[in-house]
Amino acid sequence: MTTPEPDEILDCLGQRCPLPVIALARRLPELPVGAVIRVLADDPAAAVDIPAWCRMRQQEFLGTAGTAHHIRRRR
Repeated sequence: MTTPEPDEILDCLGQRCPLPVIALARRLPELPVGAVIRVLADDPAAAVDIPAWCRMRQQEFLGTAGTAHHIRRRR
């Protein structure tokens, strides 16, 4: 997977869901539209929860590589 270099990295390693999604929801609005954030989350549920949250919030889920989940702020 090729993703743009992130503007920010949010380290949620070791946190159980829904904590990584909550952290993403709090931080993303503080970033400019078009910014890419990499969420590091090793809870297996994050691989399902983060893309689902992006769909519900109209944010662009760019993909997952290992424990790194990439999101672009769309609005």
